[in-house]
Amino acid sequence: MSSDLIKSIPRELFIGGAWVPASGGDEISVVDPATEQEIATVASASVDDAILAVEAADNAAADWAARAPRARAEILRKSFELMIARRDDFATIISREEGKTLAEGLAEVSYAAEFFRWYAEEAPRNSGRFGRSPAGQNNILVQYHPVGVSLLITPWNFPAAMATRKIAPALAAGCTVILKPASATPLTALALTELLTEAGVPAGVVNVLPSRQSASIANAMLSDERVRKISFTGSTEVGRILLAKAAERVVNCSMELGGNAPFIVLDDADLEVAVDGAMIAKMRNAGESCIGANRFYVHTSIAEEFSAKFAAAMAALKLGPGLEDDVDVGPLVNASAVEKVARLVDEAVNLGATVLTGGKRPDRAGFFYEPTVVTNIDPRAEILNTEIFGPVAPIMTFSEVDEVVAQANRTIFGLAAYVFGGDVGRAMSVASRIDSGVVGVNRGFISDPAAPFGGIKQSGIGREGSQDGMHEFLETQYVALNW
Repeated sequence: MSSDLIKSIPRELFIGGAWVPASGGDEISVVDPATEQEIATVASASVDDAILAVEAADNAAADWAARAPRARAEILRKSFELMIARRDDFATIISREEGKTLAEGLAEVSYAAEFFRWYAEEAPRNSGRFGRSPAGQNNILVQYHPVGVSLLITPWNFPAAMATRKIAPALAAGCTVILKPASATPLTALALTELLTEAGVPAGVVNVLPSRQSASIANAMLSDERVRKISFTGSTEVGRILLAKAAERVVNCSMELGGNAPFIVLDDADLEVAVDGAMIAKMRNAGESCIGANRFYVHTSIAEEFSAKFAAAMAALKLGPGLEDDVDVGPLVNASAVEKVARLVDEAVNLGATVLTGGKRPDRAGFFYEPTVVTNIDPRAEILNTEIFGPVAPIMTFSEVDEVVAQANRTIFGLAAYVFGGDVGRAMSVASRIDSGVVGVNRGFISDPAAPFGGIKQSGIGREGSQDGMHEFLETQYVALNW
């Protein structure tokens, strides 16, 4: 059944409301990370295709911006309903091309669909402001206009949610878009495109360009004066390059970049709650999450007990292809991801770290790595200073709150953090001192379409979700009035 479903997905580019072949005839091979076998090939866009997509989005921009907010809202609401109705299909597609377990795929689809519903409700609420200037010389009218043609670049780890988190607010604001999905996971985006068309999105409003030439087509579109906005989710390294390119024309930017999330367990924490939270914060999508817990800091008085309980929970997880029954952890996305995780663990062990569970690649096909817990980490180990993006939890200890806050903040990143403690007021006090855009207190799952999501420092610019997400696609205009 999953093979038939994959075969039913369009394989071409979507430009101006039509499926079209790539102008250069190039293709992307889509590989199932659980088997290492190709499951599909899709068209790979060229620079010429990118410019055609910009033209289509620009041609559709005025009519879409002029459409009544309620009319845009109804299309987004229909998109939500269709996505929920096809939840199983989307979860299967995600599992096949990205590696998630079916349960995680279903959770992602529900989360992704919710952005359509949320922004269906926000679209009619693009309200301005009115007031009298303090000097009494004029009246002040503030109104918001769509920023214009928007380039959306999404990652492979949440191929549905990262797309809807950008498409929904952009459409609600009245913008037309070009979506460039990750080349590792284009099938979800192509299936989503069919859904949006069925929901009533007009031709040219959403254009979708899978491509292996990511840098070339991004540069071409950012050089085009018709493109007014870029919204990117991905690594800080790529984000810096895109920001530099966007600076040439002062293109409006939203950047959701890398993280190095600390997970702090205070001495009065409920260990069962903390371990449950750690499993969620660390093992969501096999650790391949920008908000995944990356560094664990546990108070010395409870570190041994926490580590033992956490390691036991990790050891009990079942590895396997995501669509198989009872599988808890799927594969990583590709061979490079496994090699990176293995290198980080091996280096930490060579520097004296202790492996409590896992620590190696299983002898089987697929891009798998065992759920791993390591302790006694040398501060020089790279595993503490980079985004692991895998099922590995390094545990350090601390004695004083000031000490752990300083350690947590000793990074260029500031996306997510977690604090667990029995005294909620004390835990909140610690959380408020962490340099992070998103913090979970006694909670391992923190994403919500109604909440502003984004980082500080080199983890990003701007916010997605909530009312803030739509405002990322709006420009503010002030009009001075006299009568």
